[in-house]
Amino acid sequence: EKASVGGAILWGILGFFLVLFGQMVGANIEVAIGIDYGSENTETLLRVTEIAPIMILSTVLLGPFLEELIFRRVVFGSLVQTQNFWIAGIISSIVFGAIHLDFTHIILYTISGFIFAFLYYKTKRLLTSIIAHTMLNGFVVITQLNYETLKEMQNALQFFIFIQ
Repeated sequence: EKASVGGAILWGILGFFLVLFGQMVGANIEVAIGIDYGSENTETLLRVTEIAPIMILSTVLLGPFLEELIFRRVVFGSLVQTQNFWIAGIISSIVFGAIHLDFTHIILYTISGFIFAFLYYKTKRLLTSIIAHTMLNGFVVITQLNYETLKEMQNALQFFIFIQ
């Protein structure tokens, strides 16, 4: 049954947190197998947004919309008609991960893609995965653009906790 718009929005917000959790798991897997933090794809997008701030809209809004349309509606949507959820989700997620051309971190992209596929499958609304994907990209952009400030805050907090 198709989720209501309100339900789709709630699932989208929940999905954002699911993706963050999935990325934490994926990052730990990557570290365990010797892969360093940091994504070339993210670094490239951030350099572009610093040169042309209007690109933030593309990264946060247009990119997720088009990717969800292609990878969830078209790729996953076609596969799930002939395959079960797991097969369709895994295949579409691997393709989603590969298209980002950051093969060092394909685990992170694939996990995210699978969660986006789950959200779309669960609610039968593309809006859900678009919301989660948009929130994720927005979070990454905001975090990366404010990295130095956040690092200073973290150091100050660690110092404060240490002196307690």
